[in-house]
Amino acid sequence: MENTINLQKAALVIDPSDNVAVALTDLKKGEECILRFNDREEKAVLLEDITFGHKLAIFDIEKDESVLKYGEEIGKMMVSVQKGSYIHNHNMYCERGMK
Repeated sequence: MENTINLQKAALVIDPSDNVAVALTDLKKGEECILRFNDREEKAVLLEDITFGHKLAIFDIEKDESVLKYGEEIGKMMVSVQKGSYIHNHNMYCERGMK
C-alpha cells in the first residue's frame, strides 16, 4: 500500500545529471512529492501545481542556467526558480529555437 501512495505523488529523475524530474501524476501545490532517482529517493514540497508528464525543479536553478533532462540541456531558465517549481515554456527558453 505504501508504494501505491508514493507513486501517486512521485516524480522521476531520468539521468543522474538532471536538475528536473518528470511528474508521474498530476501534482498539487503544497504536496510533498517523492523524487525517484536511480539509487535513492528524496522529498520535495511542490511550489506550484504540476501536470502529469511535466517537469519540476529538483534543485534551485538560477536565471540562464541550463535545464538538464535525459542528461542533456533542453533549455535555459528565464528566471531563477526554487526546488519544487514548475518548469515549462513560461519560465524556460531554448536557444536552438531562437537561432
